[in-house]
Amino acid sequence: MLTVEELITTPVSVDSEAADSAGRQWDSIAKPLGSLGLLEEDVVRIAALTGNPDVRLDRRALLVFCADNGVIVQGVAQTSCEVTRKVASALARGTSTVNPMAKLARCEVIPVDMGIRDFPPVQGVLNRRIGNGTADISRGPAMTPEQCRLAIAYGADLVRELAGQGVQLVAVGEMGIANTTTASAVTAALLHLDPESIVGRGAGLSGAGLERKKKAVRSALETNRPDPADPLDVLVKVGGFDLAGMCGAFLGAGYYRIPVVIDGMISAVAALCAQRLNPCVRAGMLASHVSSEPAGRALLEALGLEAPIHAGMHLGEGSGAVCLLSLLDQALAVYHSGQTFEKLGAEAYTPQV
Repeated sequence: MLTVEELITTPVSVDSEAADSAGRQWDSIAKPLGSLGLLEEDVVRIAALTGNPDVRLDRRALLVFCADNGVIVQGVAQTSCEVTRKVASALARGTSTVNPMAKLARCEVIPVDMGIRDFPPVQGVLNRRIGNGTADISRGPAMTPEQCRLAIAYGADLVRELAGQGVQLVAVGEMGIANTTTASAVTAALLHLDPESIVGRGAGLSGAGLERKKKAVRSALETNRPDPADPLDVLVKVGGFDLAGMCGAFLGAGYYRIPVVIDGMISAVAALCAQRLNPCVRAGMLASHVSSEPAGRALLEALGLEAPIHAGMHLGEGSGAVCLLSLLDQALAVYHSGQTFEKLGAEAYTPQV
């Protein structure tokens, strides 16, 4: 496996010629210039990252990083850790919420156990366990630096394995009770934001539960004092095994030049950690949707990305990411259609000032 140092120091260059070629192909198609908006930009980004304007996404996979978080003892979730175990097993069986969505998007779903509490081996769930859930961040660090580095390395190595199998795009999702709490703490630390403005209800907290969640995030930040300039320190102190693994997947996608789709708020937090560790990896990131979690928009703005889907979603499991795949399929059908102005017998649009 690659080390964290290799992942964060390796540059990720883009191919401007491939990007220009993809742009010219879009402009040759018989439609108004740029009329598919962000979807056209995503195809050009993929061409630039891979160095190939013949963009194909025939094989795609969704990695769902699953883990439990010790901060659940602070009453920050409506359900128990048992739900993480059950959903991870359902993901492997193909019966969780994202599975039928992924089937329509022709996307393989791969659940990964990064540290589900008291979880025995289950067929179809990859075992990359770092520990039996993290510690309570409101009372001390979530994990050790060594655990964080191993989780990041595992995430990157999963992308390496998929690339070796011919996967052309990876989506990154998660499942873990109380992980909106850890994700909120990481967001607050990295973006210097007050928990009051970014902590949301997650999977459906009551008003009292929301106050407990805000209190837990404040306590985590006050107790651990994570260094905003050091994403590794932030992950160690107030993150989760799932977040660290996802961060590794984003770093690995950049290293192996595989386009990678961000899901919602939690996925975006991990993407921001990766981007802060190695700014180059942003080149291959594609935003899918604007999460209805309060921190959703702030995270995308920090990443400098726009998301084409505004649907008020906050399901998790990579559900928003697979929705983007369906939109990309529509865009690529046009991109490869060959229905040019020349074939139409019409004068092409030209940029106007």
